[in-house]
Parts: sequence; C-alpha cells; structure tokens
Amino acid sequence: MHHTFHIPVLGLGYSIDTPLKVARYGISSVVSIVDDELTERMREFHSAKQGESYLPIGKKEADSRAKRITAYLNLLNKLVNRQFEELLNENGDDFNKYFELLPDYAVLKRLYKDLQKLTDPEKKSLALEALKSRMQPGKIDVNIMSKVDKANYGAGNEYLGDDFTDALAAMRGFANSELKASVIISAGLNPRLYSYMEQCNSFYPDQSGALNKQIILKVSDFRSAMIQAKMLAKKGLWVSEFRVESGLNCGGHAFATEGFLLGPILEEFKEKRPGLMEELFVIYTAALSAKQISVATRPLQRITAQGGIGTAGEHQFLLNHYQLDAAGWGSPFLLVPEATNVDEDTLSDLVNAQQDDYYLSNSSPLGVLFNSFRKGSIEQQRLQRIEKGRPGSPCTKKFLCTNTEFTELPICTASREYQHLKLKELQAQALPDTAYRQQFERITEKVCLCEGLCASVYLKNGMLKPKESKAVSICPGPNLAYFSGKYSLKEMVQHIYGKTNLLASVNRPNLFVNELNLYIDYLKKDISTQLTELNSKKEKYFHKFKAQLEEGIAYYKQLLPVLKQHTSIPVTEVYNQLLLAEQKLETCKL
Repeated sequence: MHHTFHIPVLGLGYSIDTPLKVARYGISSVVSIVDDELTERMREFHSAKQGESYLPIGKKEADSRAKRITAYLNLLNKLVNRQFEELLNENGDDFNKYFELLPDYAVLKRLYKDLQKLTDPEKKSLALEALKSRMQPGKIDVNIMSKVDKANYGAGNEYLGDDFTDALAAMRGFANSELKASVIISAGLNPRLYSYMEQCNSFYPDQSGALNKQIILKVSDFRSAMIQAKMLAKKGLWVSEFRVESGLNCGGHAFATEGFLLGPILEEFKEKRPGLMEELFVIYTAALSAKQISVATRPLQRITAQGGIGTAGEHQFLLNHYQLDAAGWGSPFLLVPEATNVDEDTLSDLVNAQQDDYYLSNSSPLGVLFNSFRKGSIEQQRLQRIEKGRPGSPCTKKFLCTNTEFTELPICTASREYQHLKLKELQAQALPDTAYRQQFERITEKVCLCEGLCASVYLKNGMLKPKESKAVSICPGPNLAYFSGKYSLKEMVQHIYGKTNLLASVNRPNLFVNELNLYIDYLKKDISTQLTELNSKKEKYFHKFKAQLEEGIAYYKQLLPVLKQHTSIPVTEVYNQLLLAEQKLETCKL
C-alpha cells in the first residue's frame, strides 16, 4: 500500500463502515464483525442509501450469523470498488484528494506531480493511464476477537456444535466473502478457531501463489507472536502480518503485559524478524506439501505497530528505526467525523475532555481491563439504574455471555439477571459496610458493551429504534487526551505525515514515556489492592514486573542518541521525562 498508516478497529460501531469513507483514497481500515445484528442493520442502511436491493437475513435462518457477515462484507466490497472506479473515471476532486493525502515520499505522489507538469496531451494521457494502473483502494480488513466465542443453542437448548460458535461463524462469514483482505485475530489464542481456519480453502495460496485471504495476528510481545504463528504454520496457514499493540496505551480492551514495553518489544521483532520468517516458512511449506499444495512464491510478512502514536516524528521514528511496514492510528480518528461514527454529544465531550476523563475500568463483562471515558452516557445510565434499585442491563444480544455461576446456560455479568442474583448472594453474607460497598461496586461496574458500542452509529445515522438504548460506550486510548478538536480527514492525515501539527501547543510526553507511566501507574494500583492478601507468588510477580520496567527505562536511555538522529523530538526533554518516571517507579514498594 502507498500509505504508511492504517485505521485499526474502533469498538463495534465506530469503524463499522469506515472503508466507505476512506478506502477510495487508498487508506486501509478495520471493521469489527463481532455483532451480526449491527452488520445486518448497516447493510440495510447502506443498501437503501446506495439504491441496492436488500433481502433481509433473519436471525432464525440456518447459519444466519455467517450469512449476515458475508452479505455485509460483500456490500462494502461492491460499494468501495464502485467509489474507486468513479474516482478513477471522473478525474475530479476525489482523484486529486487521493494524491494530496499521500506522504510526500510516496513514489505515486511524485508521479502525480510529474503528470501536472506535462503539457503534451498525448504524453499526459499515457502518463495518466500509467498512474491509474498503480492506484489501488485501501483494504477492507476485519477483526475477530478470539475471546468472543460464545457457544450457541437452538430450540430446546440444543448445542449447535463447535462450527456455530460466535468466532467460528464470524470467520466463516469472512472466508465466504468476496473480499481480498485480511482477518485480524486479537485477544489471544483460540485453538478451536485455528483448527477451523485450516478447513477454509480461502486461506491457502492460489495457483499463482497469491493469498486472497490473509491472516494478521494482533500481539503484545514476540513470544506470543511466535507461538501463535507456529501453530498456524503447522496447519499450512501463513501469518502475513504481526500487528504489535501497546498493552496499555491503546483503545478498547487493555491486555497488560508483565512490564514489557513497546520499544524493547519492537527491538526484539527487528532483531529476530529474519530468523522468525525463515523458521515459519520451513514449517509452512512442509504443512502445505503434506496437503499437496505447492508454494509458487515466498509470501510476504509485514510488521506494524499501534497504540498511542501521536506525532509525525513518532510515526516516522517507528518506521525508520524498527523497520516497520506501517503504523496504526486509531483513537485520534474518533475526532474525524468523515472517517468514523461518533454522535454529536459524545464528539463534543471528547473534544472538551481532560486527561483524567480517560481511565482503565473493570466495566467489561469479559473480565479484561477496558479503556473507558467518564463522560460516556453509559456511565450515567449505569448509575441511574443503581439508584432506581435495578442495576444491570437487559441482555438482548448475548455476545458476552460466559458466566454459569447461577444458571445452566451462560449469562452476561453486565446483565440485570446476573447482577440481581450476585447481589442477592452478597446480601446473604452480611459483610461490614465498607467491604459490602466494595463488592457491590465490583458487581455493578459491568456495563453492556454490546449495546453501548453500537449506540453512537445508530444515533449519528438516525437509525435508533423505539425504546432502544441511547447510552453510548466509547473506549478511546489515553493518548486521545492530547487531541482537542474536530478534524477533517485531510487535517488528520497531514498531521500523521508532518505537513501540519495538531499538537503544536500541547505539552505531551513522548510515546514511549506515556506508555511507561501508564505501566507504572498500573503497577502501583495493583500493588495497593493486593497488599492485604500478598503471597510469595504475587510478590515474585511484582518484583519481575518492576525489574522489567527498569530494563525498559535503561533501554530508552541508550536509545536517546538514535532518537536524536532520526527525529526532531527534543531529546533532553525525553531524558528528563524518563528520570521522572524512574523516580516514580522507585516509589512502587511492596
């Protein structure tokens, strides 16, 4: 691709149709396919908007989840291809915008500028056709959270079988689609999902060696990447990209590493990349050979990173020093109405938010830390329900039903049913007031993400149904605190490539220091909550975590001369920021 950034998945609804807004300009983005109800409603919405026929796929139809996802992805593919053809044929504003958005160092941009200088009509026409042949739309990639893999039941509570769990059905929906794109697998390892993918022919190379459906692993460290990629390679499945994400300096669910920081992680990828690719290729070709599939060409393997990048200098440094193929910019695009779906009220709150409005919570029913926004209307709804004596949410979608404490079939910990049963159990314990309040808060902190992460797109597009919840859940990364405006697509892209600076007047720590401080704060909080129940295992974990952060600080100090050579970031300032972080880490005592 000609761009060196992509837009990662943003919740459920925020990037659900982002390809229709940016792909024609060559910008790749990621769509969540967790919620097939959302994909079906968006298919109906965009079909009507674009004059396409729409045949509903009912929830009770056989394999409806996979069919809905396939139908929506096929519609996105059709509409993006149509948009791109129109862009090529009209040679108008959109055609010029395609090149305006490219970085100055892109070969295609240089060819475009050369074209503008030509005066001979015949030469200009030939050059224009040559230029068009090299243009391509951005990718419509999809995201599947491997942890979101609910079992499904038919009439009489009969288990439908492993092939119909949520993750596998979503994978089938992607595999059966017409997209030539990638599936990003996030949130850890799911062996059942990998075994299912082995049955999908679309992940194997065609006769020319091309992979029409590619696999991207979102990972938090090198070891995780290696383990998962080997598992896939043994099945004859090639990982086309490792997408390294910061454990804490990102949006959505936060999967904190044991003190491993982004810089040292990327250094390990850089150092071990050739060996990893060679080892995987040997395993991969042996597995394909056993399946009687020949490999015409060695497939490519990209490495990208995302989470908390905020300036053009940081973007370029990551690409140059760690030899990355691209970097992901997620949360800042929530402030770009042209690219994402944020309703007006939430957008206004984001624009005017302060740093402490962004925080890590335990609100996710998955039991994983979740990046939350204090001004999100779902928090107000949660408190109102508690005040009325009816904590919890009506559970209609059931995507996060995993708990079987009180019921035979799994229910969601954010549901009214679960919280009622759990609070009844709590009351029977007759705990002291302080202990009771702590437990009460833990139980009622969970919120319905299935509804909350879709509400904004319905509000923005006037799609909300009667009696449907208006409460919005939004999950930006903490880096968004430094952005405080409503931006056009052009402004944000120019910021990424250093043509303008949206943070010129903002005092913001360096990307690596930001993440380091998040990890120190996380460690301090974890220690404080565990002091009363500290055991030798937990003590060992804390010492290892702290030692890892100390190693990270030492790594960043020795990196400073390189930082100075490659970017315009004030190195003295970064050094002082590291010293302050080091002092803060010293106060983390058991």
